[in-house]
Amino acid sequence: MNLNNIARLGIKELFSLKADFILMLLIVYIFSLAIHSIATSVNFEVKDASIAIVDEDRSFLSRRISSAFLPPQFKPAGFIAADRIDTVLKDGEYVFVVVFPPNFEKDLRLGNHPEIQVNIDASAIALAGNGAVYIQQIINREVIKYLAPNRPLSGNLPLTVNVRKLFNPNSSSRWFNALMQLVNSITMLGIILTGAALIREREHGTIEHLLVMPVTPAEIMLAKIWANGLVILVVALLSLWLVVHGWLGVPIQGSVLLFTAGAVLYLFSLTSLSIMLGTLTYSMSQFGLLIIPVVVVMYLLSGGTTPQESMPDLVRWFMQLSPSSHFVSFSQAVLYRGAGVNSVWPQLLTLSISGGVFFIIALRRFRKAIEGAA
Repeated sequence: MNLNNIARLGIKELFSLKADFILMLLIVYIFSLAIHSIATSVNFEVKDASIAIVDEDRSFLSRRISSAFLPPQFKPAGFIAADRIDTVLKDGEYVFVVVFPPNFEKDLRLGNHPEIQVNIDASAIALAGNGAVYIQQIINREVIKYLAPNRPLSGNLPLTVNVRKLFNPNSSSRWFNALMQLVNSITMLGIILTGAALIREREHGTIEHLLVMPVTPAEIMLAKIWANGLVILVVALLSLWLVVHGWLGVPIQGSVLLFTAGAVLYLFSLTSLSIMLGTLTYSMSQFGLLIIPVVVVMYLLSGGTTPQESMPDLVRWFMQLSPSSHFVSFSQAVLYRGAGVNSVWPQLLTLSISGGVFFIIALRRFRKAIEGAA
């Protein structure tokens, strides 16, 4: 292979990408406004949850507990009658309805173990699950303070639990969403750009021009890989510092240089896979239909949206064949926990192997496609 040919062909790819205004606009949007909107719009923590109180006891303790549901987790509690519980939940007026039974405070002081009913609209699954835990903690805290006001909060409990949250002490979903959306953006554009460049060559007939030049299929492929991969890498690093770290205020725990090295290997795998998919189609519409299931599977099952530990064993085993699973694990270890090479070398090795395999398969397919065009 001639490195000069690879460099010149790659520069041609950059000029071709520069001339496509819509594609350039898409790249800027995906790595800026899209990351910000997803990071700030999708929340898993409890915030401004609507809660209603059915107080059939009307005691000091029931009013004390009702007043303990405070912002930012909860909106000011509303008081409703018991016969409106089903109505307000069906209408979506409230997510939580807490019911205090008659003689609640009296039975509690007598040691009769009264029960508080909590009705939840579980259609908002994340808010419902986390909010139920918050409500239980608030009720337990206020009851303990009421029964033993002069004792420590843990005085009546058999043990004391100290929770220390590492790497994300405020449990902010913004931190998680921003970084994972950056990884997902790399995945999506890594597949789209290179394959689209190949399809564009075939649709415009410029692939025939390449055939009369003294270049090999490997040189053409490597030029497309380094040019499109470089664009994505530069934009991703700018997004990491300017959007994720600067605009959203997400701390970067680990080495950006190590993350860059992993991203290079990952982009080599993605662009090779993209060329392989591009050789299976003959038009941009066919390529778009083909990459939709590929991108969706890599997006949803890589571990960036839901943890792989919650997936069936067969799915987890299958996703080990995808480079996206290993890059998500690598990115979380480096950017969240500040891991070093000693911790992430298995992921780097796997990305290197998958990239080599995809490149060999894509090269064989690309040679057949060029021979067919000739």
